[in-house]
Amino acid sequence: MTKRKKYSPEFKREAVALTKQPGVSCRQVAIEIGINPNLLSRWRREAEPSSKEAFKGSGNPRDEEMARLKRENARLKKERDFFARSGNVLRKRVVLRYQAIERCRDKFPIRLMCRCLQVSPSGYYAWAARPPSARDVENQRILTRIKEIHEDSGGVIGAPRMHEDLSIEGERLSLNRVARLMAVNGVQGWPRKKRRGRKRQAARPAGLKNHLARDFTAAEPETKWVTDITEVTTTEGKLFLCVVLDLYSKLIVGWSMHHRQDRYMVIRAAEMAVWQRTGNQPVILHSDRGSQFTSGDYQRAPKFNNLISSMSAVGHCSDNAACEGFFGILKRERVNYRRYRTRDEARSDIFDYIERFHNPRMRRRLAKQDQQFSAILNRP
Repeated sequence: MTKRKKYSPEFKREAVALTKQPGVSCRQVAIEIGINPNLLSRWRREAEPSSKEAFKGSGNPRDEEMARLKRENARLKKERDFFARSGNVLRKRVVLRYQAIERCRDKFPIRLMCRCLQVSPSGYYAWAARPPSARDVENQRILTRIKEIHEDSGGVIGAPRMHEDLSIEGERLSLNRVARLMAVNGVQGWPRKKRRGRKRQAARPAGLKNHLARDFTAAEPETKWVTDITEVTTTEGKLFLCVVLDLYSKLIVGWSMHHRQDRYMVIRAAEMAVWQRTGNQPVILHSDRGSQFTSGDYQRAPKFNNLISSMSAVGHCSDNAACEGFFGILKRERVNYRRYRTRDEARSDIFDYIERFHNPRMRRRLAKQDQQFSAILNRP
């Protein structure tokens, strides 16, 4: 195989100049200097004034550097645009990077995206041609149900309660798997807002003590109740909520709302809890030292309803942590992310949360515990 000859720009210019002499043809000159006539004809066309560049490849170093910088600039623009569309996946799992390449393959070259995300093109093509595994299909089915539950809850459920709901529906999977699927696909609950404040001190009525003693466990329903008051801000003004929480079932057995936090509101909440009680055994009703709970009307009311009044110590908000915990969940999952125009709007939304979201969930949890306990008792 003969080696291809190369000619300098100077040789080309002199050969073209010979063809411009009178009475000389291009073919004759080509035969005389020993080159192909077609090649000399091409040189002559390239040397015409209308041509953009005479004898391509003969530019000066500055032009070549400018062309190289333009190519580099175009490449960097493509990489920048790809990173803007790919999302924050550079330090994520390889599968997520492959998925980003799959989404953008119609807009950018495959090898450019693989180089930017630090994966091999062969690995991407193998992943794209590989059928989904049984595990991936199952994860996709579970993820679809997770998104449905998350949307039904208003976007407030995190991994632990999502795992609880899926387990109640009969799914056999671990908490870590649920948390991983939610984290990878950007499904998360609302975080808790931390606030600091001072607890107002009040005198405890004579003869009362802390019967609860921070023991928030109950072996039977209707044995230990806790109560407290919280406020909800609306455009119309503040709305106050008082609840009575059963420590065994975590159900809100009594509640009352009013635009003033007076003793009648807490009495109505306690009366609702008493009306829903199925037995007559004594129940510990624990509260803090708010003026509503230390009032004479409230202290006289429990004695007629077979309730044992219990109060926290001064400056110990942990003594009523169970009820404070419910208020924290209520505000984190519903109140803090709503803007109420009127008190009636807030009252309706809080009622919906307590009676249509919280209490049904607690009842399902109790039903599951009863099933597990029955299965243990019936085990041979």
